[in-house]
Amino acid sequence: MMSKPQSDILYIWKNFRQTNFSGKIVLVLSTWFGTGLLPIAPGTFGTLATVPLILVLDNLGTIYKALSLMIAIVVAIWASGRHQKLLRQSDPREIVIDEVAGFLLTMLFLPRSWLAIGLGFIFFRLFDILKPYPIRQTERIKGGLGVVIDDLIAGLYAYAVVRIILLIPGLSDSTFTVPG
Repeated sequence: MMSKPQSDILYIWKNFRQTNFSGKIVLVLSTWFGTGLLPIAPGTFGTLATVPLILVLDNLGTIYKALSLMIAIVVAIWASGRHQKLLRQSDPREIVIDEVAGFLLTMLFLPRSWLAIGLGFIFFRLFDILKPYPIRQTERIKGGLGVVIDDLIAGLYAYAVVRIILLIPGLSDSTFTVPG
């Protein structure tokens, strides 16, 4: 007998093969290039798979990071909504592009350092999993916006906590800086 994650993956693969080009793009983006198909902790791996994008965007400057975040939010809402319709499921766990948008928001104005990335990652995942007020309440929103909005709020919470932690003397030291 197959485990549920394998059957979910087979179901998605079957839909991938049967859908048109636009549907394939939706499934690739919504699962963040397949990281959402991992059987354990897809949201965590989707967030982790965002780190290279954060490092690349950080080299481009704040304006491009902000523009990329806006694009990521729009694409995440669109892809998440289309994914739900394609698979006829409400907020399936394999959609992780919402984590990408949320983590990009967390890191938007934080310094380029391993400490900031590590703390941002930990606190983003913590808030995304625990869903403190009003994050849990946003899950009632339908469609792609409902999938993405809770991660954006978790991203804001994580940003605020990391920003406060980085005010502690010595923690914004250059020893944690990411070369680039």
